[in-house]
Amino acid sequence: MLDKRAFAGKGVLVTGASRGIGRATALAFAQHGANVIINYRADEDSARETLEQIQNAGGTGFIVQTDVADPSAVERMVLQAQGLVSSIDVLVNNAAAFNRSSFLDVNLEDFDVSFNTNVRGVYYLSQLIAKGMVQRRQGSIIHISSILATLTIPQRSVYAATKGAIESLTKAMALDLVDFGVRVNAIAPGLIGTEAMTAGFGSDTMLAEMESHIPGGKFGRPEDTASAVMFLASDLARYITGVILPVDMGLSAREAGPV
Repeated sequence: MLDKRAFAGKGVLVTGASRGIGRATALAFAQHGANVIINYRADEDSARETLEQIQNAGGTGFIVQTDVADPSAVERMVLQAQGLVSSIDVLVNNAAAFNRSSFLDVNLEDFDVSFNTNVRGVYYLSQLIAKGMVQRRQGSIIHISSILATLTIPQRSVYAATKGAIESLTKAMALDLVDFGVRVNAIAPGLIGTEAMTAGFGSDTMLAEMESHIPGGKFGRPEDTASAVMFLASDLARYITGVILPVDMGLSAREAGPV
């Protein structure tokens, strides 16, 4: 069990923290003493709601607007973040671009939009943050992947490809950074009941059918993913790096088809 002050004084940057898994993760770190930087791309009102929830619970947070697909904006965010906290000890790469088109309908522009956010943005931001971690000989980087990296469904070709790339990147980064005291892991959420997930299904009937296929019969909560992130970032996981941790209530272990 994590001590309530497990991240006291630590600087934590969470991308895409205005809602869903990102918001739950930002709140969880703040509840455990961290100084949390809340990144968002466009929804300032929701980002402020995240900040208000942190502050109302007695925590410390800051808002930074950045599109992680823009390298110059990423550089500015890192400089801004370094001025807000003494160090960035944990980076959670949660921001993502979704594409729900069929493979035959995805053009190269759509492809680039997804990869620029989900892969290139993650790569570059991680690289910039890791340099400071390497100097301090400690740090934790956690990527939010998806069950769709390995068990995909129709009309997710580009999104699935980006998450597959993230899982390979996680392992490669872990090996390059392990000698510098920096750990790199990823979380692969299953069907978590966020706005982004539910928007991908066309009807309540389809949602109910998907939910029934999960072992245990219910969608996960954003807090379930946040708890796994907290574990991997903590000293409880000090001997863990290069892993992809499923948070899916056994969905990835289930044989396809009706039961």
